[in-house]
Amino acid sequence: MTGYTMLRNGGVGNGGQTCMLRWSNRIRLTWLSFTLFIILVFFPLIAHYYLTTLDEADEAGKRIFGPRAGSELCEVKHVLDLCRIRESVSEELLQLEAKRQELNSEIAKLNLKIEACKKSIENAKQDLLQLKNVISQTEHSYKELMAQNQPKLSLPIRLLPEKDDAGLPPPKVTRGCRLHNCFDYSRCPLTSGFPVYVYDSDQFAFGSYLDPLVKQAFQATVRANVYVTENAAIACLYVVLVGEMQEPTVLRPADLEKQLFSLPHWRTDGHNHIIINLSRKSDTQNLLYNVSTGRAMVAQSTFYAAQYRAGFDLVVSPLVHAMSEPNFMEIPPQVPVKRKYLFTFQGEKIESLRSSLQEARSFEEEMEGDPPADYDDRIIATLKAVQDSKLDQVLVEFTCKNQPKPSLPTEWALCGEREDRLELLKLSTFALIITPGDPRLLISSGCATRLFEALEVGAVPVVLGEQVQLPYHDMLQWNEAALVVPKPRVTEVHFLLRSLSDSDLLAMRRQGRFLWETYFSTADSIFNTVLAMIRTRIQIPAAPIREEVAAEIPHRSGKAAGTDPNMADNGDLDLGPVETEPPYASPKYLRNFTLTVTDCYRGWNSAPGPFHLFPHTPFDPVLPSEAKFLGSGTGFRPIGGGAGGSGKEFQAALGGNVQREQFTVVMLTYEREEVLMNSLERLNGLPYLNKVVVVWNSPKLPSEDLLWPDIGVPIMVVRTEKNSLNNRFLPWNEIETEAILSIDDDAHLRHDEIMFGFRVWREARDRIVGFPGRYHAWDIPHQSWLYNSNYSCELSMVLTGAAFFHKYYAYLYSYVMPQAIRDMVDEYINCEDIAMNFLVSHITRKPPIKVTSRWTFRCPGCPQALSHDDSHFHERHKCINFFVKVYGYMPLLYTQFRVDSVLFKTRLPHDKTKCFKFI
Repeated sequence: MTGYTMLRNGGVGNGGQTCMLRWSNRIRLTWLSFTLFIILVFFPLIAHYYLTTLDEADEAGKRIFGPRAGSELCEVKHVLDLCRIRESVSEELLQLEAKRQELNSEIAKLNLKIEACKKSIENAKQDLLQLKNVISQTEHSYKELMAQNQPKLSLPIRLLPEKDDAGLPPPKVTRGCRLHNCFDYSRCPLTSGFPVYVYDSDQFAFGSYLDPLVKQAFQATVRANVYVTENAAIACLYVVLVGEMQEPTVLRPADLEKQLFSLPHWRTDGHNHIIINLSRKSDTQNLLYNVSTGRAMVAQSTFYAAQYRAGFDLVVSPLVHAMSEPNFMEIPPQVPVKRKYLFTFQGEKIESLRSSLQEARSFEEEMEGDPPADYDDRIIATLKAVQDSKLDQVLVEFTCKNQPKPSLPTEWALCGEREDRLELLKLSTFALIITPGDPRLLISSGCATRLFEALEVGAVPVVLGEQVQLPYHDMLQWNEAALVVPKPRVTEVHFLLRSLSDSDLLAMRRQGRFLWETYFSTADSIFNTVLAMIRTRIQIPAAPIREEVAAEIPHRSGKAAGTDPNMADNGDLDLGPVETEPPYASPKYLRNFTLTVTDCYRGWNSAPGPFHLFPHTPFDPVLPSEAKFLGSGTGFRPIGGGAGGSGKEFQAALGGNVQREQFTVVMLTYEREEVLMNSLERLNGLPYLNKVVVVWNSPKLPSEDLLWPDIGVPIMVVRTEKNSLNNRFLPWNEIETEAILSIDDDAHLRHDEIMFGFRVWREARDRIVGFPGRYHAWDIPHQSWLYNSNYSCELSMVLTGAAFFHKYYAYLYSYVMPQAIRDMVDEYINCEDIAMNFLVSHITRKPPIKVTSRWTFRCPGCPQALSHDDSHFHERHKCINFFVKVYGYMPLLYTQFRVDSVLFKTRLPHDKTKCFKFI
């Protein structure tokens, strides 16, 4: 390298310098080539040999370049440093990831808090608006109460009479007994509950003479009566059963009178006692005719004018069905109206009075002179003339084919057996009843039996003889179910019967059926009627009817109920305040204690109507004409009433003509928890909702981990004894409002629809008001009724899967409606809604009311219900025809209109708001 340097520096000439450069370049290239060859060939071979030799060493610790485990690699210093760096970086990355997730979680929580704050702000605004409405309502209520000046009353203290009361001053004559001078009102305070003490006939001598069937039937009905008490010291009324006697039994009047006066609570004159003599046969004797009964009332089927005390004694129905219930399926239908015979009569007179007029005198001369003592001869001649004229098909027989039944003097005896008489009456439009010829005999068991049989099979009674005292005549308007014609008008009877229209005939037949079922048919109905007559006379309200005690299923609540946008989308409508105060129950006390005084006749006389002799419910349906009893006649608008208007003024209050009230939702469900929870959540924020009663119809209890929504009102989950659709209409004691919204667990209704239905029901409280309409139709080829759910211009039913009705009808459905109907509902697991429509139409003779244009109400996506089964409609056809047989006629009525808001589809200025909107 030195020589090469020198040459470059100029130590040789140019020619030599060039040669040297060439030589040196060759040497350098050769050297470089050799060096590269050595490096590329020999060094890998040597390295491979060396490394292979080292890997074959026996000691594992001397393996330096062979494959090593991860931990062994870290033994090297620089590798260990790299491992530590990797572990540190990995740990820091994990910490950063955890921190990132924590920050994301905190961000999500903060977002939820922000949303909750926004929601709470909206809720606070809504609560503020509700509080303003409540304050306004409270101020209005205060003004209303101050104007009415009707403070709340407490029940008065019960006054009990002395054990040895001195009694009342005796009347001048025995026949002068009336309630004011022979009845001790001090034993019957308004709040007493009308306790009744019934003597045990077996403990007295006359009890051994009683007919076993009569005694057994009487004892059975006494055990089940709500008024009967075993404490004689507090009793208001004392009941003694003295008949009917067995045959042959001769119990002298003096012996019976002595036994009556020896009763432990007779108190010398028998005041507040009633002596009952039930007749099971048409020839029952007048057992109490010559017996002094003192101040005790008498109830029997046979009375002479000399012994009957009007307004004090009671004419009762004969006990035909002693221990057997009437079979409603054997009772003929009430249609067709006209039957084979216009009228029929069968009877034979064993003994008649001697006529005080000569047979030659004309009818006009009889009318001008003294009234005849007996018109039977003229009645026979007139009726035979009608039969011979062939103008109408009639059947009259004045001689029995077989031996006539025993009867009282001047009375027309019954012919044949009861079954034969009923078969003839089933073919008769009218049934003639000729009263006894003796005017002193006001009523007899034979006449009462004829009346009973005519009403039973739907033959309209025509009573010849205005002096007759029909059973319960002072409380029932018999002119709605029977024709009472004076005997002198016998020649005009045919004309009167022909002049009645079919609608009048059907109304009288229906009313007669109602009277027979309610007051005549069984021992229970007779005994209840006797007690109800006395209770109504002394103005004591009926005892509350039995309610179903709800067995609550414990459940957990607390799940915040969301608001379905479809439910809350009411536009600019204010549906009313959501109640922020405790649930408001419908008033009970004042209504019951004023009803008996103001409407004492209404309950007895109305054709099958909402008031009758059964025990009162805690609250009865208020008809429009009764609004004055609830405070709307004071000149001020009732509590909760609006101020009219076309928008906010109307929407801010409930309006209407009745006081402020709420309603209860009753929801029937069966093992559809998810569907049920969704339906309950949709009720969140619904105004005027008192509570929700969920009828759990499954034997399997709800899931323990099921969390029920919090909708702002109580949710009561009721366990039922069995799976029955009848449970929907049980009068649960947890229902404290008159208004019930019966709704299926899959029904899908908006809040504005529910509120409008509630407003409509408040103005038609005696009817079913709902959304889905159905109708019945006559199938001409099969001569039967059909159930139809197609769209139609008229309807006769509103399904109770989404409908309002009064709680009173729940009592009637569960306790009064024939059991055969409820049994069929259980058999088919169907038709309970049809049964309720039949009942309400039968009671009110009015069709239901449909609101809005909704025809279906099922929620989208819900599981299929029972109504989707193929046999569903076939069963409903059968139900309708069976119900018609039970009622005897078709009670459903058609209607061709639905109810919408007053300003529905009315064009208004842009600054006005409609009452409601419907989509």
